[in-house]
Amino acid sequence: MAKKKVVKKKATKKATKKATKKAAKKKAKKTSKKKAM
Repeated sequence: MAKKKVVKKKATKKATKKATKKAAKKKAKKTSKKKAM
């Protein structure tokens, strides 16, 4: 059971990292668009 919890934590950590990267990319796109304008 404890091992399973650790695996789940690692998986969620990876997922959150992906999500933050996506959000950062979206933010960068928005700012670059504003700069272009």
